[in-house]
Order: sequence, then structure tokens, then C-alpha cells
Amino acid sequence: MIDEDRRYEAVRSRDARFDGEFFFAVETTGIYCRPSCPAVTPKRQNVRYYATAAAAQGSGYRACRRCRPDAVPGSAEWNVRADVVGRAMRLIGDGVVDREGVGGLATRLGYSARQVQRQLTAEVGAGPVALARAQRAHTARVLLQTTPLPVTEIAFAAGFASVRQFNDTIREVYARTPTQLRADAPERSRAVASSAGIPLRLAHRGACETGPVFDLLGRELVPGVEELTGDVAGTRVFRRTLRLPYGSGIVSVDEAGHEQTGAQAEHRGGWLDARIHLTDLRDLTTAVGRLRRLFDLDADPYAIDERLSADPRLAPLVAARPGLRSPGAADPAELAVRLLVGPERSARLVERYGKRLDAPCGALDRLFPAPDVLVDEPGTLGALARALADGTLSLDAGADRDDAEAALRALPGMDARTAALIRLRALGDPDVAVPGDALPDDSDSDAWRPWRSYARQHLIAEGQM
Repeated sequence: MIDEDRRYEAVRSRDARFDGEFFFAVETTGIYCRPSCPAVTPKRQNVRYYATAAAAQGSGYRACRRCRPDAVPGSAEWNVRADVVGRAMRLIGDGVVDREGVGGLATRLGYSARQVQRQLTAEVGAGPVALARAQRAHTARVLLQTTPLPVTEIAFAAGFASVRQFNDTIREVYARTPTQLRADAPERSRAVASSAGIPLRLAHRGACETGPVFDLLGRELVPGVEELTGDVAGTRVFRRTLRLPYGSGIVSVDEAGHEQTGAQAEHRGGWLDARIHLTDLRDLTTAVGRLRRLFDLDADPYAIDERLSADPRLAPLVAARPGLRSPGAADPAELAVRLLVGPERSARLVERYGKRLDAPCGALDRLFPAPDVLVDEPGTLGALARALADGTLSLDAGADRDDAEAALRALPGMDARTAALIRLRALGDPDVAVPGDALPDDSDSDAWRPWRSYARQHLIAEGQM
């Protein structure tokens, strides 16, 4: 935890490194902000701190119109933590509360709804309903300002139970009506969105070295499901299809990122440009969350680079690629299958079992087959598919990583290396040592804890593994 002295210093210096790590509210204005907000620094006695935007909203504060605190990267803490709070935050980010309610969240975590409510409130200042409500408000703002959809459709697409609930929440969070919030956006944003999907900025903190991530995605491409266009000069675009809870989608992300300037110049963050086409807009929150996990955009590169730079063998690698990310998965179950069988057999599975899209887009015309379609495949693949299909193995955002790896290693024919790679990528574990990796002479991966997954990416990018 960051003490109040450091928090106020972050606010005073407009330090973007802490955006998403905490929020601050000003009693005299009734507004809450991100630490890097460019507004005049408030007096210390008027400032209150919150772990989440939902907690600030629950205390009656409205989102700042200048810094848009709802649009910050997620806290890196939730990706690192393996306890029930970390798992719950990842599941809420994936839209589980909207789809399954608090009861569904609790069932996935293996706790009672009361226990989940109590632990979240104690640690982040808000329960699952309030956290999901804040997320719905952000989704609604994005749709209002980037699409020409009618307000009624946006209300239900964002996950609200009624138009009245939607209107009340938007007024409370943004101190604007939905119509006023839509009017704040440039008209050209909505015009483009109607024909080319929903344009989004995927925010990240600090530097973000995307080249090695796009290189990896290029090596792993499965035709029909993914494509990588452009060249290595920084103009590549990654596109892929997604199976989502309510329908399907096609997403694209540009390699060339953008850095913030002005008030954030000292500690720059930035964003990657993305576009999302969905058959059902209720899947927007889930699709965005999956892209963020795939590109590891909620990571804390300051903490990671500082720790790894302490090793003389890694220091020059970190200096060469500050902000290198550890890629995750757009679909954890899909990636588990692909890591098991490799790219060539994955392509054959798509040709044989992949569901065709109703509206193909260029070379993208299929979804990767779901686990229940692969249960009759022989050997380890069939065993993995059956475990995923019947729930014996869970790789969702809130899965217990130790339990998942144990379940993987119990499958007939599953080797320790593949199980570790699935844990690293599909579950987004930042601290995995992969059996069989050839480390540089005299290297001790324990010295790289708790960021061994990132150390591995540096060694791969440098050609040392």
C-alpha cells in the first residue's frame, strides 16, 4: 500500500505512473480524478483517496471531465494477486457480474456471496455490484461517444437492467445526462464508428514495447482466425476473431502506439489504437478486457523494469526494451489447445471444426473451435478439451492458478513445460519459470521474482532463449 504522503506527492507532481493504482477526490468540488489530472492541485486537507473508481463514486463523487479517471489502465495489482480479491477483480473486469450476478461470481470463486462482498469492500472500498456498475458506466460512455446507437440500445448493451437505471447512473457518475455526454464527443467519432466498428484507445502506463509481442503473435498465427498485416517498421496491425458470451467479434490493434504529452511528460503512458466489431454490443466489456490481457496493458513497467534491472545480466536487455510486456491470451481455453498441439495442428483443427462467421472480414472467416467440439479428439487434446468443457479445469480470469496447473499436470500426456506455458500465457501469471528453458550461464531465475515471466520475454526478444 502507498502511504498518504506518497499519494499526495503523486497528485502534486501529476505522476501518471499511479493512474489506475489509486484515485483521489476533492471534498470542496465533489469530483474524483486520476493522479495525473492537469487541474490545479487541491489542498491536502481536502483530498480523499480511493482504491477504485467505484469506491469514489460510492462516496458521492463525480468523474472529472478533464482527466476521465474511468479510462485509466487497470491496477497491475489485480493481475499479480492470486487471492480471492485479485481473482474477483479479474472476473468482474471480464463482465461476470453483469452476466451471472454476484451469485455467479461467488460460485466461480468458491466463496459465499457475503464473503466476497465483505472482502472486496474491506480491500477496495466497494462490493461487486458497485464495481460492476462503475464498469457499466464506462462502457456506456464509450458507446455514447463513439457510436450513433440509440440511447435505449446503449443502456442494455452496457449491461444496465433498465433505461431509468442507466440514466440515473450516468448522471451520478458524470454529472451529465446521456444526451449531454454524447454531445461532448466530436461528431466525426460517431460517424466513423457506424461503418468501421467501435474505435478505442487501449490505455497503458509507462513505456510499452510492442514489437516483440507482435513478433510472437505473428509466429503463432492461425489462418482464418488471425492475421498480421504491415511490416516491422511499426505499421503492423493484428486482427483476429473472438468467441464471446453473447456472440462473436473481430478486433484489430495497431502496433504503433501513442504517448501522452504535456502534464504526463515526465512519466509517459500512452495507448494503442483498436477497433472492435461485435455481433452483440453486450460483449464490449469482455472484448476489451481480453485485448488488454492479450497485450498485457495493465502491467506496471516501472516496478518490473526496476526489479529486473538489478540483475547485471538483464539490465542491458531492460534498457534496450523498456516496458516489454508478457503477452497473455484473447481466449484462455483456445490458447491452451494451441500451446498443446502447435500452430500447424491448430490450423487443421480450425479447417475441420472452426465455425464460419456469418459475415467474414477479409481473411478472417472462422472462430477457433470451442472445447466441447474437440472432446472426441484422441490423446491429450481430447483429455484437455473434456476437462475444459466439463469444468474440471478452469482457465477463466478468476481461476486459481495453482489449482489450474495441478489439473493440467494431471491430464494424461500433459508435460510440465506445456502446463507452465499455459499458466504463463492463458492465466497471465507474471512469475512463471518454465521447465526446459535454457538460461544464460550462471543465471538464477529465483533472483527475478516476482517477474520471471517478464525476464523470460527479455531473453526471448534478445535471442538468448
